[in-house]
Amino acid sequence: MTGVQAGASGLRVESTPTGPRMVLCMPGSAVPIAESKSLALILLPDGRAIDIPIGGQRRTGGRVTIDGASDGWSAVARWIMRQDDCLFHDVSLAVTWSGPTAIEAGVRLAYRLPDAPEPGWLIPGAFYRENRPPHCPRPYPRYDPLAGPSGAGLVSDRWAFRADRAALGAVFAWARMGSLGLSADEVGPLGLGGLGLSGDGSEAWIWLDMPYREEPVRYVGLPSPADPSRKSGTWQPGQTVRLRYQVHVSGPRPEAYEPFVRALYRDRREKAALSPWMGVERAAELAAHGLKRWHFRRVERGGAVTSILAETAAFDRVAGGTDREDMHVAWVSGAPWAAALLRYGRLRGDADAVEAGEAVLDTIGAGISPSGTFWGEWRAERGWSGGWNPHGWLHARTVAEATLFMLRALRDERQAGIDHPAWERAVRSSLRFAAERQDAAGGLGHYYHPVSGDVMDREGAAGLPWIPALLLGAQLCAEPRWHEAAIRAGRFYAAFVRDGFINGAVEDVPLGPSSEDGYAAVMAFVALHAADPKGGWLDLACRAADLALTFRYAWNVPLPPESELGRYDFRTRGGDQASPCNQHLHAYGLICLPEMAALWRATTDAYYLQRSQDHLACFLQFVARHDGDFGAQRGMVSERYYQTDCFGPQGGLLPLSHAWSVGVLLHGCLAAMDEPALAAGLPGQAT
Repeated sequence: MTGVQAGASGLRVESTPTGPRMVLCMPGSAVPIAESKSLALILLPDGRAIDIPIGGQRRTGGRVTIDGASDGWSAVARWIMRQDDCLFHDVSLAVTWSGPTAIEAGVRLAYRLPDAPEPGWLIPGAFYRENRPPHCPRPYPRYDPLAGPSGAGLVSDRWAFRADRAALGAVFAWARMGSLGLSADEVGPLGLGGLGLSGDGSEAWIWLDMPYREEPVRYVGLPSPADPSRKSGTWQPGQTVRLRYQVHVSGPRPEAYEPFVRALYRDRREKAALSPWMGVERAAELAAHGLKRWHFRRVERGGAVTSILAETAAFDRVAGGTDREDMHVAWVSGAPWAAALLRYGRLRGDADAVEAGEAVLDTIGAGISPSGTFWGEWRAERGWSGGWNPHGWLHARTVAEATLFMLRALRDERQAGIDHPAWERAVRSSLRFAAERQDAAGGLGHYYHPVSGDVMDREGAAGLPWIPALLLGAQLCAEPRWHEAAIRAGRFYAAFVRDGFINGAVEDVPLGPSSEDGYAAVMAFVALHAADPKGGWLDLACRAADLALTFRYAWNVPLPPESELGRYDFRTRGGDQASPCNQHLHAYGLICLPEMAALWRATTDAYYLQRSQDHLACFLQFVARHDGDFGAQRGMVSERYYQTDCFGPQGGLLPLSHAWSVGVLLHGCLAAMDEPALAAGLPGQAT
């Protein structure tokens, strides 16, 4: 058989001793990256698989047509090259069943990367590299080429997932010489699709399933895996199912996924409408009310009164359970959201908001640990402690974020002619602590001992939020050495961004990758670019944003119409998967909305603006407009929206208002008031 070459497209069909195969190269290159000997694999419920091998092929202009048949099945694939942010193949595949009776079957489209001893993986929002570091105590899917296929302990050498676990119906693999991306519509003619990967230490496979299969086990958010789920469609005799998918071949760079993700987003953006319930002014008013009414507390303990933002408040105020009257100093409560409430109060002349915001920041400012930085958490039953960390240690991201937002509040208050000496003493102490813990490479550590201040662990990138804090502190406190420390830290943490894997940001999934790692990196490198415009930081800020945006849904998941989210026609486009461990949508990306707007301004790249607009619009849904709205109380906002089969029934939401969920919405609305382009096209008032 002679080869058919699609011009410079990088697709050829060649003969081998075991039959013809498709070979995929980078456009303009002859170096093979991936291959397949079949047009499709037909998967039957009894476990059998029927391969439709490559038969005839022809080239017409810029199109390559390849066909084949086996055991009553036939397929015709038409490949054309498209240019949209990048070059990729657009494949139309017609699969026909010609047997005498109806049959249940699924279709798998699989490609092999032959030179992949240590493959890199990406399923946007769901799977990153090995996905779970071996010493992470939280069980969720992990890739290990030596583990075999059982899925015991949620560890396997292969994984297949339903598409609604992913922010985008795409799967990527990296080999030594290049990378491959596959994508298809998340919902196709056979129903909800699926995405898969496997590796054995020498080669890698990725595939698309139509409909989805979840194997070897299912992850439902629990320590123990659930049984696999293998879907199929019904085929009538003579029925043809027309499928469409895309293939992107690129180099081995970690960021090779990015232009393909952009192209896929643009394709879906036109088909996935947003549906915000209100504009930013109305949402800000509701969020401020929610923080004041449901989360701000004055808690008596040992004869003293402590002002906090309680981390949770139940929707049902009669029988909904106990509120969590704990307060982290940042992250899930604390300084960022108190600062937003204070700023809103000053802006709108809301004395109650000002009083609450100041009181909470006073509490945090007084909560300096013996180490010199903040304590991590305050609890009613025991006072100050480290937080949700091993051995009572402090977490770098939490205390750095508290420092940053207290600095911002201090700056804003100074501009209003109001001074807070206790806040300044606290942030100075915390920044001195950080600068003194910096190692020779520039790293700022992960965990700290709250008494001695010793750095207990340096793995990961949890120290990223120290960078904007050090930069702002250098400016407000006239300490140039903190500026220098931030520059050194930027050079150190740049390696995580260039490598395309940032981890360590969240206390409850130690060293697991999360969307919040990307947000922290965006905030850090945008701040570095503002402070040092010629330092080369802008490219790193863009790469950090690109990685963060892999967690952002580009499509609307079809939710069960009888579910809570389904009844309100919740749109998932713009929502962020929290992490591969915590598979639910959340709004924490609003924390870096000001930085994303600054990145758009600095690059004039509309993509960053559009995806930021999506995120804001998504979480202008499900803000309780009145008592009883979706079972909540006015101003409440949930932390979790269940778009897939994890933690709860699909289409449900967690019936708890979280201080951070309400606070980050207020923070995002204030950012949109500062940069009106973020709110372009939003309704002017609640519907």
